[in-house]
Amino acid sequence: MSGTVEMVAALRDRVLSGGSITPEEAYALADITDSEGVAALRDAAAEVTARMVPRTFDSCSIVNARSGRCSENCKWCAQSAHWSTGCDTYDIVDEDECMAAARHNAARGVRRFSLVASGRAVKGAALTRIAAMLRRAKEETGISTCASLGLIGRDELQELWDAGVRRYHCNLEAAPSHFATLCTTHTVDDKLATIAAAREIGFEVCSGGIIGMGETARQRAELAVTLRAVCPVSIPVNVLCPIPGTPLADMDPISEDDIINTVAVFRMVHPTVQIRFAGGRMRLSREAQVEAMRVGVNGGITGDLLTTTGTTIDGDRQLAADAGYDF
Repeated sequence: MSGTVEMVAALRDRVLSGGSITPEEAYALADITDSEGVAALRDAAAEVTARMVPRTFDSCSIVNARSGRCSENCKWCAQSAHWSTGCDTYDIVDEDECMAAARHNAARGVRRFSLVASGRAVKGAALTRIAAMLRRAKEETGISTCASLGLIGRDELQELWDAGVRRYHCNLEAAPSHFATLCTTHTVDDKLATIAAAREIGFEVCSGGIIGMGETARQRAELAVTLRAVCPVSIPVNVLCPIPGTPLADMDPISEDDIINTVAVFRMVHPTVQIRFAGGRMRLSREAQVEAMRVGVNGGITGDLLTTTGTTIDGDRQLAADAGYDF
């Protein structure tokens, strides 16, 4: 047995016994490239997944509640006003359209329903409209509601809480050491402040990021470690979809192996958290998606995403079954 395999086995045993790995150990896992070590890492993460997370696929559907004209200069995003992408632009989504989506997803067994809006922060009348729609969706369908409305403050978060929302989403997006190369109009600390305010009120936190934006494997591990500070119950793992017109339009795609290995590292760092497929996963073969679920993924955003095509509910139901999960 190689030293790498022994190291992975020791970390697996520690995690399974309720312990945690250090940042340095997470970086060491991210550094593994030899085939024997990678196989050991994936198998260790798969055992942690099998023994420490529910065998129920946590599904969530999102509606783009406001699109385009965003003031922020995130290099990956089609909705930024800084880039010419041809993205659809509209103000707050029609309430009837929102409710039709909520009813459809609830009837098909989707567990969560979220409204996501472009812009640095949703406030004032726009927030009140969104909160009212989320209240109605929960009351009329029983579906759990979530919101992703940018860098809002305590008052805005309280309005969502009063409307029955119990989970707030705010991605860190990238490791702190890499984020400033991707966005200069806000910081990771700005995100952490919103998340801290949400947790103080009582919200569960959904927070993850995007991989394949030029970061190193160690920076992906850094993102995983940084996320421990926000105590997320859900970590969306997005894979960059290079969008024409954005500064990352010509970014070389991350490999399937890198995606799966990243999921494995995230599972070792977050042994009990929901790790969910999000944007970009349709780049993976079905075999790679099933393997990613073996090593760590136990949830997903289903249906169409914000500006890219997602998956179907029936397709995800079958995928979950193929990977040994209930939907």
